[in-house]
Amino acid sequence: MMEEEELEFVEELEAVLQLTPEVQLAIEQVFPSQDPLDRADFNAVEYINTLFPTEQSLANIDEVVNKIRLKIRRLDDNIRTVVRGQTNVGQDGRQALEEAQKAIQQLFGKIKDIKDKAEKSEQMVKEITRDIKQLDHAKRHLTTSITTLNHLHMLAGGVDSLEAMTRRRQYGEVANLLQGVMNVLEHFHKYMGIPQIRQLSERVKAAQTELGQQILADFEEAFPSQGTKRPGGPSNVLRDACLVANILDPKIKQEIIKKFIKQHLSEYLVLFQENQDVAWLDKIDRRYAWVKRQLVDYEEKYGRMFPREWYMTERIAVEFCHVTRAELAKIMRARAKEIEVKLLLFAIQRTTNFEGFLAKRFSGCTLTDGTLKKLESPPPSTNPFLEDESAPEMEELAIEKGELDQPKKPKVPDNPFHGIVSKCFEPHLYVYIESQDKNLGELIDRFVADFKAQGPPKPNTDEGGAVLPSCADLFVYYKKCMVQCSQLSTGEPMIALTTIFQKYLREYAWKILSGNLPKTTTSSGGLTISSLLKEKEGSEVAKFTLEELCLICSILSTAEYCLATTQQLEEKLKEKVDVSLTERINLTGEMDTFSTVISSSIQLLVQDLDAACDPALTAMSKMQWQNVEHVGDQSPYVTSVILHIKQNVPIIRDNLASTRKYFTQFCIKFANSFIPKFITHLFKCKPISMVGAEQLLLDTHSLKMVLLDLPSIGSQVVRKAPASYTKIVVKGMTRAEMILKVVMAPHEPLVVFVDNYIKLLTDCNTETFQKILDMKGLKRSEQSNMLELLRQRLPTPPSGADGSSSLSLMAPTPEQESSRIRKLEKLIKKRL
Repeated sequence: MMEEEELEFVEELEAVLQLTPEVQLAIEQVFPSQDPLDRADFNAVEYINTLFPTEQSLANIDEVVNKIRLKIRRLDDNIRTVVRGQTNVGQDGRQALEEAQKAIQQLFGKIKDIKDKAEKSEQMVKEITRDIKQLDHAKRHLTTSITTLNHLHMLAGGVDSLEAMTRRRQYGEVANLLQGVMNVLEHFHKYMGIPQIRQLSERVKAAQTELGQQILADFEEAFPSQGTKRPGGPSNVLRDACLVANILDPKIKQEIIKKFIKQHLSEYLVLFQENQDVAWLDKIDRRYAWVKRQLVDYEEKYGRMFPREWYMTERIAVEFCHVTRAELAKIMRARAKEIEVKLLLFAIQRTTNFEGFLAKRFSGCTLTDGTLKKLESPPPSTNPFLEDESAPEMEELAIEKGELDQPKKPKVPDNPFHGIVSKCFEPHLYVYIESQDKNLGELIDRFVADFKAQGPPKPNTDEGGAVLPSCADLFVYYKKCMVQCSQLSTGEPMIALTTIFQKYLREYAWKILSGNLPKTTTSSGGLTISSLLKEKEGSEVAKFTLEELCLICSILSTAEYCLATTQQLEEKLKEKVDVSLTERINLTGEMDTFSTVISSSIQLLVQDLDAACDPALTAMSKMQWQNVEHVGDQSPYVTSVILHIKQNVPIIRDNLASTRKYFTQFCIKFANSFIPKFITHLFKCKPISMVGAEQLLLDTHSLKMVLLDLPSIGSQVVRKAPASYTKIVVKGMTRAEMILKVVMAPHEPLVVFVDNYIKLLTDCNTETFQKILDMKGLKRSEQSNMLELLRQRLPTPPSGADGSSSLSLMAPTPEQESSRIRKLEKLIKKRL
């Protein structure tokens, strides 16, 4: 029983002493030990086996037991000392807590004493400063009362003086006194409830009203509205009255200005009545000369009478402009049938010059907001009617050089007076638009006549490939019209002018460019067919002359210039027109027309060179390649093709030096046209012997090298061909070489031959394979087995391939084409 109880105690003790890994790690860090007994995973059996590894080691078991007992005794002593040391810990803690509480109580008492003393001190300070605050308030109220009494005295005396001076018309003294009285009266706004103060305020208002009526009466007496004669010079009384009017209600000032300007312009309305000869547009200069004289007369006589900040000179000029605009609009409506374009432009030019004169003389500060919003002036640098003509000329020169998109100098500030008179001409601008329509029609006709008279550009001169002079003349005229019209209106007239521009851009493209392109012989003509059917090697075909090639290049360069300049013209028109109308300006159709001319020119150049090479390719297809016995230099047909290329390409390249991208397009289109045609004629070379195939392969390689060098052929400066062009040539001519390599390969065994064909030609199909078999001269019976084998070994075509193959089978075969040509040749010979 005792042993069982001891075992249970041990188990309970072990369960209690089972520490967590974190606690065990902390103990090991604080009390590091190498003793196995201190390890958490201590194993008694392993420890005993370590102490007694063999039976002989059991001899000193008593010594080991004594050491362990000694160690146990020491541990017991240590535990006992620790336990006894912890006996008084609780008592010491309670004592420390009591001492802390006592210290807190003492601190709280001291803080309370300090707070009581602070409250007593604050109360003492309040009692001390109470009397001082009362004295401060008394002083402030006394000062305010004295100041108010002084103001009241000043106000009462000022009102009395103001009434007396008003009766005596002492406006100079009134001007200074009235402003002071107004300032003093502002201090009494919060005292208006006091009857005496209210009475003084009413007396000031009455004095102001009386002053206003009295000043208006004085001006009416000095400048009667019914009479036209004015005093010889300004009055000092009126000058001082203007100073008083500045202080009074603004309506008084406006009334004075209105009456004076009306009286000042009354003579103008009489002199330039609608029924007077000088009122018509041809004498519009007299209107502006009259007002200039009046402005000078005003400065001499009345310049010092009105304050400078009234801007009377500018106000007279602005009112003159409003009256003139209304009068001109009325008279032009009555005599609209008499308005001619020259007369209209003359009047507009003189009017815009006058508006420019006003902009130089005045700032425009008197213009109303509504006037400023309506008047939108273009930059003065593009105004063809101003005195400074250098800026428009420079801009026209920029058009000739194609520099419309170059950065411009900073714009001069807009003219605030632009349109203040010239707006009246806008309803009659249809006369100008119709005139420009007529002038542009005559200009196009003159271009056509000049072109016929001068003929095409001369070869080997600077004219070859250059832009036609008529093109620059057309756009310079366009720019002039656009600038003129934008000065007159930025609304619907600009849209109408844009429509005229579109019309004659298309006419220029049709009559001058497309209409002068050389005509080619069609495929239905007997000349082309007979030339293709001639068997002589040296047979000639219809080709463009050197002059015609230069003309085509010149037209292409002109079309490119027109395309770029039309785009810039569209941008300029959108800048000139109102923002709400920009979407209605679209010259895309005209730009497409010039693009079509460019494409047509390139196609003509390609067709000409392509047609020149046709006889050589025809000669290649008619050679007896099965009889060739040895491989020599390149064949004569290759030499012929190279000769034509060397004749045409340098001319085209030199004449398209300013448009390199279109020369590159020409090269690409020629390669896309020549290489498929060469492969088509290659299939017609049948049968071919092994030596013949080797000769054709040599010829194909020679043509490939020439085509790769095509962009710089015959040039002293060797340039690398564009990558896009090189890719087309390499791909097309490599296919021709692969076809010949398949022809050269032995057709036995069949599987190897078919696999070689599939490997060499990526776009392999049964139709191409059959053509290759025809070139090898195989019989139809032999071809059937090979075609069946090819179909078996070809990869499965994707969906939709059957339709394309059926379409390709529907196309006529080369044999059918040749038979048709033979029949047509016989028919022509019979008719001849």
